[in-house]
Amino acid sequence: MDILKRHHVSSYGSGVQPILFSHGFGTDQHAWQYVAPAFAARHRVVLFDLVGAGSSDKAAYDFTRYNTLEGYADDLVTLLRALQLPKAVYVGHSVSGMIGVLAAIRAPELFERLVLLAASPCYLNDGDYSGGFEATDLEELLGFLDRDYRAWSNTMVPNLVGGDMRPELVDEVLDSFSRVDPAIARQFARATFLSDYRSQLAQLQVPSLIIQCADDSVAPAEVGHYLHDHLAGSTLEILNTTGHYPHLSAPVATIACLERYLRATWPSAN
Repeated sequence: MDILKRHHVSSYGSGVQPILFSHGFGTDQHAWQYVAPAFAARHRVVLFDLVGAGSSDKAAYDFTRYNTLEGYADDLVTLLRALQLPKAVYVGHSVSGMIGVLAAIRAPELFERLVLLAASPCYLNDGDYSGGFEATDLEELLGFLDRDYRAWSNTMVPNLVGGDMRPELVDEVLDSFSRVDPAIARQFARATFLSDYRSQLAQLQVPSLIIQCADDSVAPAEVGHYLHDHLAGSTLEILNTTGHYPHLSAPVATIACLERYLRATWPSAN
């Protein structure tokens, strides 16, 4: 199958420089509907679904390939090469942030800059590292997901979105979670929450913007500071918002943060 169809790629905008938006766990490309259009005047906006999410080709999902995030990183490199674009700005939410880091380590020539939105290299607390979860917490979380994905989603989503998000947006995220095949969700959750890519951060040479929420139960602000300390050429912005979905709960602030960072790449600024 054509890779563009496999990932349900959509594109718009009048700008030359490409900007790719990649969604997190349980959502799809529609999660960017309040942020991506703001960049259409200066960028070619590219949206896509990770395999197993949204309108991607579900038949392409391979439980061996996607047992870790490396399979998704390989997909991203393949997709960028197939698109034959100039060096791209890549915006990855949550787990897609680390997918972008892995891909940019492998193929830095494809990336102009990375934007890591509420991303985390490791979700487990480990000594002085505050990832957000104790091992027993993660075991309980994943066990609940195994037993009843729908009930898990109904419990988790309100905690994930935080108190700043309008009720209709909470329902939108819940609806997105409900469309994910439970078997795929279980494996993707393990690939996400049990991953630890801290040792690879030093290999990234592509400049990055780290956007972290001030109050996020999944990726605490401390994680943003850790990424900033361990990623060369990084910039850190802490948004004064709660929850794990600033592109939905605080799109204006998210857009402003992105614009400040990307202004240096705009032709008029050079």
